[in-house]
Amino acid sequence: MENYWFLKPLGEGSFGVVWKALHKVTGEIVAIKQLKNEVLRLTSWEEFLQMAEVESLSQLKSHPNIVNLKQAFMEVDGTASLEWCHQILLGLDHMHKNGWCHRDLKPDNLLVKQGVVKIGDLGSAKKIQPGIPFKDYVTTRWYRAPEVLLGSCFYDSKVDMWAVGVILAEMFNLRPLLPGQNVEDQLFSICRVLGSPTMKSWPEGQILAGQLITSLLSWDPAKRPTAAEALKHPFFVGSHRIPRAIPRAIPERHHHILPNIGGILAQQIL
Repeated sequence: MENYWFLKPLGEGSFGVVWKALHKVTGEIVAIKQLKNEVLRLTSWEEFLQMAEVESLSQLKSHPNIVNLKQAFMEVDGTASLEWCHQILLGLDHMHKNGWCHRDLKPDNLLVKQGVVKIGDLGSAKKIQPGIPFKDYVTTRWYRAPEVLLGSCFYDSKVDMWAVGVILAEMFNLRPLLPGQNVEDQLFSICRVLGSPTMKSWPEGQILAGQLITSLLSWDPAKRPTAAEALKHPFFVGSHRIPRAIPRAIPERHHHILPNIGGILAQQIL
């Protein structure tokens, strides 16, 4: 419903309320029929699609003498979000305890049927082996943990937990939490939501790398170190290694939030 401005009620009956609404992007005026929860008494998205009004209008669309069904969707309540998240965590707990990391958890890879959530698309899953780096670049950008965005190849199952946090926030907000356009914008989005990381958040090697980068990116050329001076920086001493370069952003992918669970029909006003 976040795509519409509710202007005024057009009528109310025993089944619900009909609103005059304006689409925020297209400017189209529509009628939105909001059905009462006590009337629906539905337990799944499949049941909602099988309602006579929804099913008939879906099949009879595009006729000039029949109202045109624009959208049909259900709102997610807190109880459903909590239950779905609980099931996701149960699945991940089993996966992680058996030494596997999903690495591409997102709403598109969560299948919901009759209230049961299943984690799908394990094409990017990897066996977790301590000390062995992950060589390939994974996780859809919006759900990518900051350590992966920053180029780390030594990560673990906690990247899945980051994705769960983003997904849970989206289920409550009904909109993307961190819709970065590229890697840099994604990091900016994270800082905007969570604040900048503190020095305690980073290993010593990354702190030193940050100090070196800061000196190299000085506004005043005279203050930038020479190559010889840079080679003497503490970052290159001991076990610290040059971090992998931040990879290029992956192409934008079509984004779907889990099906919304009070039923709402958006219809064109004649």
